[in-house]
Amino acid sequence: MRFRRSAVAGVAVLALALGSGCSDGETGQNGGDSLAKVSYLTSFNTFGREAYAYVALEKGYFKEAGFDVTITPGSGTVDVLKLVAGGQADYGIGDFTATVITLGKQKLPVTTVGMVHQKSLAAIVALEGGKINRPEDLPGTKIGDQPGSTNQVMFPVYAKAAKINPDETKFVANPPPALPQLLSAGTVDGIGQFVVGVPLVEKADSKKRKAVVLPYGNLLPDLYGNAIITRTDLAKDHPDQVKKFTTALLKGLQDTIDDPEAAAKTLKKHVPNTDVEVATAELKLMKPYVKPENFDGALGQVDPARVQKIIDLLEEADAVAPKGSMKPADVVNDALAPKG
Repeated sequence: MRFRRSAVAGVAVLALALGSGCSDGETGQNGGDSLAKVSYLTSFNTFGREAYAYVALEKGYFKEAGFDVTITPGSGTVDVLKLVAGGQADYGIGDFTATVITLGKQKLPVTTVGMVHQKSLAAIVALEGGKINRPEDLPGTKIGDQPGSTNQVMFPVYAKAAKINPDETKFVANPPPALPQLLSAGTVDGIGQFVVGVPLVEKADSKKRKAVVLPYGNLLPDLYGNAIITRTDLAKDHPDQVKKFTTALLKGLQDTIDDPEAAAKTLKKHVPNTDVEVATAELKLMKPYVKPENFDGALGQVDPARVQKIIDLLEEADAVAPKGSMKPADVVNDALAPKG
């Protein structure tokens, strides 16, 4: 399945090469003549949860900040990190925990400059009447997922928290669009999915069964969800540009959680095959992950102390090694993240 992942990444690179070019020039002001060309990768395809970038584009927030932005569908955290690190994209979205795990294994020149979700969206999703109803049911089952996905990369950490053996759960490589149908047909027992993907899963089931959701965040409450990623050299050499881009993107995020239906319609304008009803339901589910009830900080805020807790957790789960080798500054540029 290494070929499949490489092929997907290759398509994204080609789309970026054809659709945009990175600019080292200064950012234009208020939509002036010298807009900086910026390439952006969604975290995973163009599901409803990605609508906020299109809202920022549609409402002119990027242009007001001085950017001409090209949005390209991403293919999972690992590929997004590699494309940003290699200069094929300027910004991208990736699950923060999967980002830390990946950077613990290979030193890619990327950093986090803001959080989209203050709680992890990662989950295993099954259907009522199947083999999976609780974490203890996972050993001996087959889980469909995209290779390198957040859910698969994080699964050993979740399994340790659930006190089960991760090696006894088999992940079966399948392309994301096919996952709900495979689950409905019983080809797999569960799928790696974000909790906001439940409306899509339930709509795809021919028997109209309810989803069974095992959120990773229930056992790992300190985990962040998706994060805004950029190259370390861009963050170092053009910090003002990074802040402006992040601010514009987060304005789109705020509008999205304020009016999910309008955001879903905006997404459909840019991605015609969008199911507005499903996308709206996704975005409604996403809101408490962007701004949890007990969270009173700024949208996108990053807490270095919490980042350290996540690193400690991953070290204890042997997801990153050796112990003590990673610090928050290795994965987050706190100076560029929004402040409360």
